[in-house]
Amino acid sequence: MEFLIIGVVALIAIAMATTLGPRIGVAAPLILVALGVAVSLIPGVPEVEIDPEIILAGVLPPLLYAAGVSIPATDFRREFKSIGALSVVLTIVSTVLLGALFHAIIPDLAWPWAFALGAIVSPSDPVATAIIKRLGVSPRVVSLLEGESLLNDATALVLLRGAVAAAASAVTVWTVAWQFVVAMALAVAIGWIVARINLWVSARIRDTTANTVFTFTVPFLASIPAELVGASGLVAAVVAGLVTGNGAARALSPQVRQSDHQTWRAIELMLEGAIYLILGLELIATIEDVERDHAGVGFALSIAAITLVAVLTLRAAFIAPLLAGQARRARRAAALIPHIEHARTQLEDPDTSYEALRRMVGRLAGRARSEEHAHRRLTRAEADISYLLRAPLGPREGALMVWAGMRGVVTVAAAQTLPTDTPGRSLLVLIAYFVAIGSLVIQGGTVAWAVRLLKPSRGATPQEEADERARLRDQLDTAAADARAAFRDGGTGDGRTSDDSASAGGSSDGGPSDGGSGRDSTGVGDTAERLAVIHAQRDALLDARSLGTFSSATLSAMLTELDHEQIRLEL
Repeated sequence: MEFLIIGVVALIAIAMATTLGPRIGVAAPLILVALGVAVSLIPGVPEVEIDPEIILAGVLPPLLYAAGVSIPATDFRREFKSIGALSVVLTIVSTVLLGALFHAIIPDLAWPWAFALGAIVSPSDPVATAIIKRLGVSPRVVSLLEGESLLNDATALVLLRGAVAAAASAVTVWTVAWQFVVAMALAVAIGWIVARINLWVSARIRDTTANTVFTFTVPFLASIPAELVGASGLVAAVVAGLVTGNGAARALSPQVRQSDHQTWRAIELMLEGAIYLILGLELIATIEDVERDHAGVGFALSIAAITLVAVLTLRAAFIAPLLAGQARRARRAAALIPHIEHARTQLEDPDTSYEALRRMVGRLAGRARSEEHAHRRLTRAEADISYLLRAPLGPREGALMVWAGMRGVVTVAAAQTLPTDTPGRSLLVLIAYFVAIGSLVIQGGTVAWAVRLLKPSRGATPQEEADERARLRDQLDTAAADARAAFRDGGTGDGRTSDDSASAGGSSDGGPSDGGSGRDSTGVGDTAERLAVIHAQRDALLDARSLGTFSSATLSAMLTELDHEQIRLEL
């Protein structure tokens, strides 16, 4: 009964903190930490000790999976090199340099444990991303921060595991490096396979509730096999989330996707909130241990302050050349525009040798298997170039990315995974806690002010967004008209019978567009025909997403409208 009461109170606290935080201008994690501390001070409340394996195997996989599902695939592809640099290279560099710093300033701290602490405080947290989204910062900056905070969590935890293993036995740097590569490669393969199986199975479970129950298992179906073969279960969970999020719109019905979205948002909220509550509950006892067995809480605070300065300095030193590389990339991309236009003109000339053009297209935009495929590759290349030129990254955006790289939930969770027999564990955990709390208070509390001061790019203007929505609606109108014509000729326009279309996942003609049919949105007319149009419009929208010709925000908003219309029709 005691644990049940604690669980109920914790859920109420998480819900209240999430609701009150934005209203009073305090981040919800800080409210939860403060509440945890207050509860721990009540006489008779037992000391909280969480088994590190619960955090590592039970909390982090679903947390990282949920984050992976929500990242737009097109933006992730376009920024993959930069995200990889920030989430892998910067995390490794930070782990090594911070490890050297900790080894130098903490008496008797062995190298493996110094690197372990470096890995713990290296990954950034997605809290700032949510704030920046609300402030209307360029979607490109948001994509970089989201991708970084997702993948650097897994990278840091793989490095942490390697450091802990090194502390238990004598290993070389090359051994750790090889284990890191193998753990990553195997995890990517396992995560991809599990995601494909997940999509295949979920598409065949008709009951939405049963499907939701099944999705609870997916992060663990990825992480457990990966751990059993020596790979990173956390990386496998991230990859499973990314692949599932990218394929869900084609494979799953709107009802399933909306149910999954709400379910995983709730799970993410509860797990993050629980970690911050645990931090607060453990904080006082951890401070007492440090006061009793180590140099005192002032020493831990001073090291945390030095760490915050070092983290921001390293981040700034890394992001500056990264943005310079992005500027060079944009200039090279702009120089390709005339060549792409020439290649497209030549493709449209029947007298031009296709084989010669196929090689030209290959140099510009990747290998093409047919003339149609060549046109698609060129369209995708043009869209990528437009993306780079429309939202350049300059010093203002770079400064914001530096300041937005705060530490948070993964630093707290990773600290809790340190083995209980770690030498000086209380001190290391307390330093990590202070780094996370200080980062959330200082950076999280001022990131909105930083946006106002720096005035970074806001992305597309309202007029540009309206024009983009109009262009997408025009494409969906065309798809709707074609689908109606095909349906009235005896099919659904996609190779299925009209009866099949009534149960298919797809889009709506009554939401974003009705293809000029003159039908209202109250369900008048033949439902099978309308659902056939829905399916055709969704296919057109997802085809546009694969080419990258529209922003992820516009596509997501339109897909939501289509989903709502289909759900209404199928009720």
